[in-house]
Amino acid sequence: MAAPYGGGAPMYPPAQGAPPVMQQPGYGPPPGAGYPPPGGAPGYGAPAPGYGAPAPGYGAPAPGYGAPAPGYGAPAPGYGAPPPAPGYGAPPPAPGYGPPAPQMGGGTQMQALNVPPGLESLLHVDSLLVKQKVELMEAIFGCEGKNKYKIKDSAGRELFKAKEDTDCCTRNFCGPNRPFDMEICDMGENEIIHLYRPLRCTSCFCPCFLQVLEVHSPPGNLIGTVEQEWSICEPKYSVKDAEGNVALTIEGPICTFSICGSVEFKVMSPDGSSEVGKISKEWSGFLKETFTDADIFGINFPVDLDVRMKAVLLGACMLIDFNFFEKSKNEENDGIGMLN
Repeated sequence: MAAPYGGGAPMYPPAQGAPPVMQQPGYGPPPGAGYPPPGGAPGYGAPAPGYGAPAPGYGAPAPGYGAPAPGYGAPAPGYGAPPPAPGYGAPPPAPGYGPPAPQMGGGTQMQALNVPPGLESLLHVDSLLVKQKVELMEAIFGCEGKNKYKIKDSAGRELFKAKEDTDCCTRNFCGPNRPFDMEICDMGENEIIHLYRPLRCTSCFCPCFLQVLEVHSPPGNLIGTVEQEWSICEPKYSVKDAEGNVALTIEGPICTFSICGSVEFKVMSPDGSSEVGKISKEWSGFLKETFTDADIFGINFPVDLDVRMKAVLLGACMLIDFNFFEKSKNEENDGIGMLN
């Protein structure tokens, strides 16, 4: 500052330094003693509500932001639901649509829905070949043995094995009319179908006590029955589901003699108006037909038929074998209609 005229005392006091920053206009006084410092990073206040503690190395969020909105907001018109967050399943299907079809990825075939365990191999099959095993002791001595079968598909791939479960006295005293249990197992020896035939008559002269065969899969779970219908000439059967509803009918020929040809039993619709398949007893050769009861059967049915009904038709084939083609002491039982 320049001195006044005349060399007198200075007109203004000497200049002083700038005041401290906290004392400049716009700043409040420094925090006084007794007040704890704020909990966040230096220079920031406490975290805004809705945020957790700040991550190490980061300061607290700036004040003025509210808590994040929970979940996702509603999608904009014309857009679908937001994609699921990592670690969560797919969103539920839109109204009016069922759940998405199961994926067959990774080479793993998913088990078909609503199919009894073990019957998956019948899903895409439209025919079966049933071959009875030759019993040498039975052929030589005439002593009735347990019936055994192999069940194959149309390509010759063996699917199941069947074995009768009866005692010696029942087989030899009751003959083809004997009651039996039969176990049908897969190639891993797991029983997947169980057949039960009670002691009944086959003659048309006993209309109230005709043949019945129960089919269970898995064992203990009834899936259908085969019931003989009263008739004089042509053999007739009803194939029923577990609730007793007629699903199919079977009509046989008047003559069941198998001489150099097949004997066919037609599988018909429930009302008998159309043929949907057949059970045929194939000619297996002169020696087998003469000296054994090792029969060969073919079963044809629609590929989209319920697998339960396919299994019941397999049981019907066994019942037809016992009723018409099972020998008693190497004697033929083939005859005219239901008069045999």
